[in-house]
Amino acid sequence: MERKDEIISAIKSGKIFIYPTDTIYGMGCDATSETAVQKIMEIKKRQDKVFSVIAPSKDWILTNYIVLDESKLDILPGPYTVILKQKNKMVSKECVFEGTTGVRIPANWFTDLISETGLPFVTTSANISGQKNMEKLEDLPKEILEQVDYVIYDGPIVGKQSTRVDLTN
Repeated sequence: MERKDEIISAIKSGKIFIYPTDTIYGMGCDATSETAVQKIMEIKKRQDKVFSVIAPSKDWILTNYIVLDESKLDILPGPYTVILKQKNKMVSKECVFEGTTGVRIPANWFTDLISETGLPFVTTSANISGQKNMEKLEDLPKEILEQVDYVIYDGPIVGKQSTRVDLTN
């Protein structure tokens, strides 16, 4: 990828991205940056739901979350969000609900860049809360486009959000 180093640097500096996943287009940023995560809350006009995160690796998940049965993580990478209890506080409070976080590892090339940063990355749909998911660039509202730092467009993605799997029990 020709802009790989630039994108990794931008992720580490808290920039806001629209990016492809294996399910739909996402909006995200470094999940440890309270300022960047708060900006996404404002862009999405959302204050009542927490964000899930893309984990940089399965090892990161095992270090920071309680996983009672590691074989349950065999569904990752893939179109799943696993709900896990925290061991360590590693993400912004906007990514935690009652001590749990939704964690993904999408089967997509963009995930490889996140892995290289070593940082968890917010993953939420690229839309205003409650509106249609972005399938192609023309679907992205102008008000969102004007507030994000990077749009990584990979052609149309017609899918649905990831399936949630609760692994807290």
